[in-house]
Amino acid sequence: MTIDDASSAPAAVAAAPAEPVSGKLRVIHLVERFFHPNYTGLLVATMFYGWSMTPSLLPRGWFFQGLVSGINATIGYGLGCALAWAWRRWVLPRITWPDRAKAFWAKRPSWTALAVKSAIVLVCLVFAILITLQSARWQREITDLMGMEPVSDSLAAYLRTTLLGAVVVGLLIWISRGVVRLVRAVSRGLNQWVRIPTSFARPLGILIVGVAAVLLFNGVLAKAFFTVANSAFGARNSHTSAHAVQPTLPERSGSPASLAAWDTLGSEGRWFVANAPTPLAIEEVTGKPAREPIRVYTGLESADGFEAQTDLAVAELDRTKAFEREVLVVISTTGTGWVDTTSAEAIELMFHGDTALVATQYSYLPSALSFLSDRDKSMTMGRLLFDKVYERWSALPEDNRPKLLVYGESLGSQGSEGAFSGLADIRNRTDGVLWVGPPNSNRLWSEFVRRRDPGTEEITPTFADGLSVRFAASADQLGKPSPNWTDPRIVYLQHASDPVVWWSPDLLFGQPDWLREKRGPDVSPSMSWYPIVTFWQVAADLPRAQTVSDGHGHNYGNLVPDAWAAVAQPADYTPELAERIKAYLIESMATERQLK
Repeated sequence: MTIDDASSAPAAVAAAPAEPVSGKLRVIHLVERFFHPNYTGLLVATMFYGWSMTPSLLPRGWFFQGLVSGINATIGYGLGCALAWAWRRWVLPRITWPDRAKAFWAKRPSWTALAVKSAIVLVCLVFAILITLQSARWQREITDLMGMEPVSDSLAAYLRTTLLGAVVVGLLIWISRGVVRLVRAVSRGLNQWVRIPTSFARPLGILIVGVAAVLLFNGVLAKAFFTVANSAFGARNSHTSAHAVQPTLPERSGSPASLAAWDTLGSEGRWFVANAPTPLAIEEVTGKPAREPIRVYTGLESADGFEAQTDLAVAELDRTKAFEREVLVVISTTGTGWVDTTSAEAIELMFHGDTALVATQYSYLPSALSFLSDRDKSMTMGRLLFDKVYERWSALPEDNRPKLLVYGESLGSQGSEGAFSGLADIRNRTDGVLWVGPPNSNRLWSEFVRRRDPGTEEITPTFADGLSVRFAASADQLGKPSPNWTDPRIVYLQHASDPVVWWSPDLLFGQPDWLREKRGPDVSPSMSWYPIVTFWQVAADLPRAQTVSDGHGHNYGNLVPDAWAAVAQPADYTPELAERIKAYLIESMATERQLK
C-alpha cells in the first residue's frame, strides 16, 4: 500500500496515465514493492512507539524497552492500516472533489509522491530518535526515585532500542502478512472448490482461520506449553538445595517423625522447613528465652489430591502440638510453593519462637504461569487449608486457642482471600490478616478499594475510616487515618510502583484512578495513560517486579515486620526490638540470596 491509497486523493487518479519512472525513483519503487509500507500505519505506529517510550512503573533497559516498543508499534501499525482501509472503503467514495483538486492529483509528478513519502519516513525516524533519547532520561528519573543505578550506560546506548523495535515490528508484520495470505488462500479455496460467492468467501475465510488459531492455541499449543512447563518445573521441584538439609527436629515436616516425607515436600517446601531460626538465634535477637518454631508443610507429592494434602497438614499440626502455641499462621504459598522467609522469620522472632506456621503447595509453576493456569487451584487450596485448620482450631476451648493469623503474598494473597466470603467472615474467623502485594484481580481487595472513603486515593485508600482494613506502602501509613483500629486487624501492603497490584485488562481502554490522581512517591510524574499501550507497558513490568530495590515494586521485605507487628500486636514489641529484628532479617535475606 502506498501514500496514494491512504491519502484523500480522488478516485480519478486511478485513470491518470502512468508516468515514466527515473532511475532513482525506480529504486524507491522496488523498495516499496518489497516492503509494501502503509504510510498511515507507519504514522500511527510511530505514535504508539512514542507512547510506549514514556515512563511506566519500573525502569527498563534498552533491550527490554525495544521489545515492548516493538510490540506496541506493531499494534499501532495494524490500527493505522485499518483506519486507511476504512477511509478508502467508506469515506473517500462519499467525498465530492473540486475539478481543480482532481486535475492536481491527476497531473501529479512521481517526485511529489516520493517527497510526501520521504517526509513521512523522515518525520517518523526523527521523532523515534528524539523520543528514545527522552525515554533514557525518564528511565534515569525512575531509577533515582527508587535509589537504583541507571539501567543504561549512556543516552547513545539507549538508541539501540529504536533498531530493536524496528526489527520486532518487521518480524511481527511479516507474520501477520503470512496470516493474511493464509486467509486469502482459504477464501480462494472456498470460492473455487466449494463454489461459495466471493463476497461470503472472504469473511468465512477470516472466521475459519481465526477459529482454527484459537482452537490451536487453547487446545493444542497452550496445553502443550503448560505440559512442558509443568514437566520442566516439576523437575526443578525435585531439586534440593545443598543448604536445605533434612531436619531432625520433630517440630518440622520432613523430619523422621513427620507424617509428610522429606522427599515429597518439593524444593521450596524443603527450604522452608530446613531454614527456620533456632531458639539460640532468636534469643540473641530478642534477649529472652525462645522455643523451637514449628513449621508444617505438605507438597503436591505428599498426598493424593488437595483434600488429602490439607488433611495431612492438619495432622502434622496435631502431631507437632501446634495448637498449643501462642500463634498459628495459615500461609497461602505462591505458584511454586514458595514462602517468603522474611515474613516467616519476622513473626517467629516477635513471639520468641512460640509459633506454628503451616503452608501447602498447589503448583509446580512460578506465579506468572500459575496466574494463567492455576489461579483456581490457588483459591481452592487456600480455602481448603484454612477451613480445615479453622475447624480444628474452633473445636478448642476459647481461652485455650492460639492466635489464628492469615498470610499470603502475591498470588498467595489471592488464594488466601478465597477462604473468605467477605469482611464479616474474616472478622468472625481470624485474629488478623496480612496480605502482601495483592494482584489487581483479587476479589476482596478490589471490593475494598472500589468502596474506599470519598477523597482517598487508590494507591493508599482508606476503607471505612480504617476501622478494620488498612492499606500501606510505608510503616507510617499503618497508623492512619487514626489510632482507632479494631480487632482483628487486616492489612494490605501495596507499593505505588508494584505492577502486580496495578496491572489489569481494564488498562486497555480505561484510565484507572491511580493514573488520574497524583503519582506515588516512586512513580514518575511523567507517567500517563494511553489506550492499549499502558496495558502492555505495565504487563511488561510484571516479570521484573522484584528486580528493583527493596521498598519498591514487588519487594516488601523492609515493611513486613512493621505490618506483622501492627496485625499480631506482640505484647513486648518495642522500637529497640523492632530494629534488632529488622537487622537480623536484612542479614538473613542477604544470606538466602547467596545460598539459594
